[in-house]
Amino acid sequence: MIRAAVLPAVGAPLEITGIELPEPGPGRVRVRLAAAGVCHSDLSLTDGTMRLPVPAVLGHEGAGTVVSVGEGVTHVAPGDGVVLNWAPSCGACHPCSLGEVWLCVNALNGAAEVHARAADGRDLHPGLNVAAFAEETVVAANCVLPLPEGIPLTDAALLGCAVLTGWGAVHHAARVRAGETVAVFGVGGVGLATLQAARIAGASTIVAVDVSPEKEELARAAGATEYVVASETTAREIRKLTGGNGVDVAVECVGRAVTIRTAWESTRRGGRTTVVGIGGKDQQVSFHALEIFHWGRTLAGCVYGNSDPAADLPVIAGHIREGRFDLGALVTERITLDGIPGAFDAMLAGKGGRALVVF
Repeated sequence: MIRAAVLPAVGAPLEITGIELPEPGPGRVRVRLAAAGVCHSDLSLTDGTMRLPVPAVLGHEGAGTVVSVGEGVTHVAPGDGVVLNWAPSCGACHPCSLGEVWLCVNALNGAAEVHARAADGRDLHPGLNVAAFAEETVVAANCVLPLPEGIPLTDAALLGCAVLTGWGAVHHAARVRAGETVAVFGVGGVGLATLQAARIAGASTIVAVDVSPEKEELARAAGATEYVVASETTAREIRKLTGGNGVDVAVECVGRAVTIRTAWESTRRGGRTTVVGIGGKDQQVSFHALEIFHWGRTLAGCVYGNSDPAADLPVIAGHIREGRFDLGALVTERITLDGIPGAFDAMLAGKGGRALVVF
């Protein structure tokens, strides 16, 4: 038996309880977790914004050490450090054939499988494939990536979602060029990673936007040159900071209709808005036909940073080793499994950056 954070049903409180894991079968890997990040996507599973089978062990951003491997697994071995990949590509579907592995239609098939058994006999699913809110997990081999050399194992958990998403939003989805101006909406874990990525890309003015004035120091440490507390005048304030034009690129990391609309309005004519945040079906964003024509702006979705983890992790690791990207700066709280419900409450209240569960 190991301890894990289990979501018994949508809308129900998390249970920190014992579960029984199977030994890894063919093509599977058992991992002892070193750390797991608490991401807003986990919260989206608890309230039904994202719908996957329950009851489930939550957690999808993690890193740890391989305990054992099943038959046929050759790319990792017991004792290896690994980063969990919650959205592995199948390599065979239409998006994968186009090289768009982040849109793989089979990426979350594993969430429907039985992952473990609760102490009371219930079958448990892996919330987003990897069930990282647990002392150990058993995952498909394509859900583990070798830990890049020179990266601390605990902080490496952040690579599994926040960093890949923020990095990819800037470098793949928005394709920020040196000298461009950028606004980042939402200064949580993903937003902080996005700010760092924009700085590395060579953005000139980087505006961070959040509802909390207390996050300004975090944002500026990550690379923000300006800080705006979100209000009804946010778009106007951003235009003032950019010579009346608006930014070249806005990255929305919140997933709310009003924030998406504001991000779009904050860009210059011909600007680009990339939406990273995951919103519910009730979040309707409206535009009229004339403004779409007049402004010539682009609004685009972004899944997992439009990243290919296997290709992007070595690149990001190089920036970490050279001191350009600071993983630890994303973390504002280190907690135990029992602290996850409190971390969810903090996210709902708009407090802090990333909470990291350390085992």
